[in-house]
Amino acid sequence: MKTRILGNTGFAVSEVGLGCWQFGGDFGPINEATVDGIIDAAQETGINFFDTADVYGDGASERFLGERLASSKPRPFIATKYGRAADTYPNGYSLSSLRDRIRTAQDRLRCDSIDLLQLHCVPLALLQRGEIFDWLRTVQQEKLIKFFGASVETVEEGLVCAQHDDVSSLQVIFNVFRQKLLDELLPKAQEKNIGIIVRLPLASGMLSGKYNSKTRFASTDHRNYNKDGQAFSVGETFAGIPFEKGVQLADAITAKTPEGYTTAQMAMRWILDHPAVTTIIPGASRAEQVRENAKVSALPSLPQALHDDLAAFYRNEVAQHIRGAY
Repeated sequence: MKTRILGNTGFAVSEVGLGCWQFGGDFGPINEATVDGIIDAAQETGINFFDTADVYGDGASERFLGERLASSKPRPFIATKYGRAADTYPNGYSLSSLRDRIRTAQDRLRCDSIDLLQLHCVPLALLQRGEIFDWLRTVQQEKLIKFFGASVETVEEGLVCAQHDDVSSLQVIFNVFRQKLLDELLPKAQEKNIGIIVRLPLASGMLSGKYNSKTRFASTDHRNYNKDGQAFSVGETFAGIPFEKGVQLADAITAKTPEGYTTAQMAMRWILDHPAVTTIIPGASRAEQVRENAKVSALPSLPQALHDDLAAFYRNEVAQHIRGAY
């Protein structure tokens, strides 16, 4: 597994990390044996970057990681988040709330200091006021966290965060279906040495090419209950594209997949071909998915002609169908 340095942290993270939202059950039911297999496969393939949040399964995801990784040598880099709990979002933010949430996360993750704490899609107005970054600096000075960054939903939010020189990372939605970030945000991140963590690299699995019009998801799966943005930002599910249209677009992407790649691997390799990106964090519901995802790091870059083709495809066929703030 190849690595890249995450912003100003000095930490060499695996190009392919593991998104752990699914450990909270928001991609359907999951049992502990499955979690064990996924985490074991991640470590076996050289993955050393795990992304979670305090609200994934009301802390279940953090607990799973803490129980299974606390004794790992060397200990992997674990990023978690603050800002979307019911008693916090949208207007319950404070330094004391931040401290309390961090201490709870430390207990779950079984660590004395959080490797990377990310603001979790907090309101734009809060980012613009700036005081929340001062709170992050305070808890960093108190050694409750080592580094801080932000998970954002829009380019504007990312650019506001990038104004702060000590922001280590931005977590963004960036994939073949969401290419707008190439215009301004990714160049700014490179200029400021801000690490880019890419979530939903497969657009909630749509870019695996395995869905069809008859695919159905469990009632507890956000691909069911949030497919039209009923629970949170519509962009977090299928990149904001209506499911039926997404299936059609993904079929067209599959037809462009070169020999030696699965559709999912091509889609993830496309992301890693952009030097501003530090790591991608696909989730996985099975250990075998982890192993297949990890192979992307060793695959050669895609031909420039294919990059040009996918850029034109986005402009002409995809962009018009994206819903929600972006």
